[in-house]
Amino acid sequence: MTDDTPGEGHNGEGAIAGDEVRLLVERYERLEEEKKGILDDMKDVRAEAKGRGYNPKMILFLVKERAKDREKRAIERAEQETYLAAIGLL
Repeated sequence: MTDDTPGEGHNGEGAIAGDEVRLLVERYERLEEEKKGILDDMKDVRAEAKGRGYNPKMILFLVKERAKDREKRAIERAEQETYLAAIGLL
């Protein structure tokens, strides 16, 4: 007879491998910390851009635009111009 008590490292049906779950949780926590560090670094870049007289929102816009392929950007730009013209902003 086996002991399928959760959290004791067993992999029986319905049991939880405690060590494995703990390692997954710890790994996720480390990634959350890394993400926080990266987000802080990104915030610093935006602050630096602002300090140099640039618009941080435009920096983010340019980052997003660079991630798109040329064709997608062209399609979106044409659509934007159509909508802007329709409401008299062009």
